[in-house]
Amino acid sequence: MSSTADAKGDNPHRVRLNSAYIRALECAGLVPLIVPPLADPSGALSILAAVDGLVLTGGEDVDATIYGQDKHQESNAPNAARDATEIALVRAAREMRKPVLAICRGPQILNVALGGTLIQDIPSQVPGALEHNAVRDRAARVHGVRVEPGSLIARAMGETRLTVNSLHHQSVEKIAPGLKVTAVAPDGVIEGVESESPGWWVLAVQWHPEEMTDSPEPWDRGIFRAFATKLAGE
Repeated sequence: MSSTADAKGDNPHRVRLNSAYIRALECAGLVPLIVPPLADPSGALSILAAVDGLVLTGGEDVDATIYGQDKHQESNAPNAARDATEIALVRAAREMRKPVLAICRGPQILNVALGGTLIQDIPSQVPGALEHNAVRDRAARVHGVRVEPGSLIARAMGETRLTVNSLHHQSVEKIAPGLKVTAVAPDGVIEGVESESPGWWVLAVQWHPEEMTDSPEPWDRGIFRAFATKLAGE
């Protein structure tokens, strides 16, 4: 399977991926191949043809102009090459019906690629918002999430009431055609989305399960096991 990477903030000529993603995927029995932002996004079809599935990882804010909005003053600088590459990968995965696991920025770029929009800054745009960007401790469970019973997320994690870590200031707003919301925080922020099509396996969560693989709760490891099981054709 392939996993996306972002450009290194202090050096745009380098790319990086937190090692937690690699560990979580390897612990589930998967071999990740890292995909950098491409100069020519049309290579997405060739990449997806060579792997079993796609992981969309965390990183920079998505360019608001792609979904028809002006940039919010609290939004960070986008990475145009990464946006274009991941949008192409999402659309190729949909066309080829390759399973997709999306994390943090992942559900955001997934939603934008398919025609949805984003909340650009939760603290200033969501009244009564909870803490969603708890960067002081990446493994701290900071707020609850209600998961739709019977959803892919519920089946993967074995629970419908969770407490999750949280490292984001943007989130899905208007859901894209073909996607559905299956997990929500108490303040209404969307925390999980899935494909409406039974023929395309998509599991997208706003928190960071890759940071929680050593947690005493088995919830987050279940997400990677579910993805691995799907890739194995079970």
